Amino acid sequence: MKDPGSSPEPAAGVLYLVGTPIGHRGDLSPRAQQVLAGVDRIACEDTRHSGLLLHGFGIDARLLSFHKHNQQRRIPELLEALAAGESLALVSDAGLPGISDPGEELVAAARAAGHGVVCVPGPCAATTALVSSGLPSGRFCFEGFLPLKGKERQQRLQLLANEPRTSLLYEAPHRLLQLLRDLAEHCGSERPVQVAREITKRHEQQVGATIAQALAHFEQHKPQGEFTVVLGGAPAAEPQPWDAPALRQELMALQASGLSASEAARTLAQSSGHPRRQLYGLLHGEMESD
Repeated sequence: MKDPGSSPEPAAGVLYLVGTPIGHRGDLSPRAQQVLAGVDRIACEDTRHSGLLLHGFGIDARLLSFHKHNQQRRIPELLEALAAGESLALVSDAGLPGISDPGEELVAAARAAGHGVVCVPGPCAATTALVSSGLPSGRFCFEGFLPLKGKERQQRLQLLANEPRTSLLYEAPHRLLQLLRDLAEHCGSERPVQVAREITKRHEQQVGATIAQALAHFEQHKPQGEFTVVLGGAPAAEPQPWDAPALRQELMALQASGLSASEAARTLAQSSGHPRRQLYGLLHGEMESD
């Protein structure tokens, strides 16, 4: 199939993923405007929100809602439109669709059906916060929104505590303090962090440089706006003496907390300095000593 990215845009039968501003309206690129003005239909989270944005650029488009509550019903409809030769665009309320917003399943379905998919790059809160944080960006992982409570949340926090890469999280203002308290408990209050709020907007702010400092700030200033938390990676662990019974006990405790055998071995490898394979073997009775 011909690469749709080499054709005049928008092309028939192609799904375009279009990044929209996360704050500053000037971040909607000329290419994005051209595609949005030319496609047959635009699927968006909130037709009112996207309608206002597009109206400001003089774009009169056919909009239909596409969000987490109706995407299973919408996907077959959109695939039929692509098969009929329509050009479609998918946008989220802000940023790149598919990053903590609906889109992933539609893209997979479109590709599986043989339709072209083209991303028109645009703003993304996660990478924007990362590169402006000053924290290591050579290796990083995206966590998005953590589970709200229960065992799943505790598991993810435990993995974050031992993650050596910089981690990116999204959080709502009314839950930010609880997130920072949980991170302090699991990662230590001196773990490096930058909390970015209102990125590209008038009141853009970066708060850090440790979890303790960020927590103290937002305990004094009520969190408002959209937040991206950039968490520094766990420091490299000094290798501990190999103590098979003690290490096996730690592995079993991690499993009891809900981690799989592989996750438990990886978590303990990061905190103990021992190779993950050796720890995994120990958990299965394959190794008693170095």
